[in-house]
Amino acid sequence: MKAKFCLMMAATLLALTAFSFGQAGDDMKKAADDTGKATKTAAKKTGHATKTAAKDTGKATEKAADKTADATKAAGKDTAKGTKKGAKAVGHSVKKGAEKTDDAVK
Repeated sequence: MKAKFCLMMAATLLALTAFSFGQAGDDMKKAADDTGKATKTAAKKTGHATKTAAKDTGKATEKAADKTADATKAAGKDTAKGTKKGAKAVGHSVKKGAEKTDDAVK
């Protein structure tokens, strides 16, 4: 009776061991599937974030180009004004010099 009980216990333990290994295999498969889904989701989110960042960068570049164009236009106008004033000043000085030369020649 004692031997029969021991054999029955050993058979039960072997069956439970096989069942637990089978369960571990299922758990591993589920974990792999979950990891695959998480990776796919992360890749989609990363792609979306990259696309959004690219759009934002394009908008910022366009704004910077517009500001640069405006600043260049303003600098051109300021340069023209400065050149005009400088030319007037040089012309005035030349005129005075000519008058002095004329006075000295007389």
